[in-house]
Amino acid sequence: MPKDKLFKKKKRLIENFNFGKSTAKVFDDMLDRSIPFYAEIQRMMAEIAADFAVPGTNVYDLGCSTANTFLSIDRHVPKDVTFVGVDSSKEMLDIARQKLKQKKVSQKCELVCMDLNKAVPITNASVVILNLTLQFVRPLYRKRVVESIAAGLNDGGCLILVEKVLSPNSTINRLFIKYYYEFKKRQGYSQMEIAQKREALENVLVPYHFDENRELLLSSGFKGCDIFFRWYNFCGIVALK
Repeated sequence: MPKDKLFKKKKRLIENFNFGKSTAKVFDDMLDRSIPFYAEIQRMMAEIAADFAVPGTNVYDLGCSTANTFLSIDRHVPKDVTFVGVDSSKEMLDIARQKLKQKKVSQKCELVCMDLNKAVPITNASVVILNLTLQFVRPLYRKRVVESIAAGLNDGGCLILVEKVLSPNSTINRLFIKYYYEFKKRQGYSQMEIAQKREALENVLVPYHFDENRELLLSSGFKGCDIFFRWYNFCGIVALK
């Protein structure tokens, strides 16, 4: 697995973070070292998906990147569901195709290159996953995206949403961010790498408060939701149709 060194050297100009070729090549390492309890979140999503995935339906991963989630849930869901992965990065999807072929995933897989700032067509879905994806959708378009998910989910289906979240209390929010950066240091990232990536993400990743995400879900067609994972400023939510 290539190591993430995107921000290892001092940059004169920090450009907005993107999911192009350079990022795609090191993305798996970036996820492992940047997301607290990443493997456990994947395991928990697979566990939840197993209880909601229905034979003959579609399981969507919006912002599927390199297909880690499909590889995680493969053995837990019926063989006759169809995996539909959507991502705006062609480079991510190229790696996803390679990994799905190499791992010989049992389910039929469809990978679609699409801008998630636009309404995503969801049909015959029993499970939809947004794993650290909605935070990259412009706030102006988030409700439209969530409404399209709710409309395309079958009754009894679920949305699995994982996001970075803000605390309504500024002191707690500052502490949670500090604890997260300390986590990244323990994973081998330098202070400079952390600072440069933070600047690159500043106008790209826009987190909501938990209550804002909850209100977004309940006002868009979901009948209930609850937290299944929480680590400081990371939150996993399951919402029911």
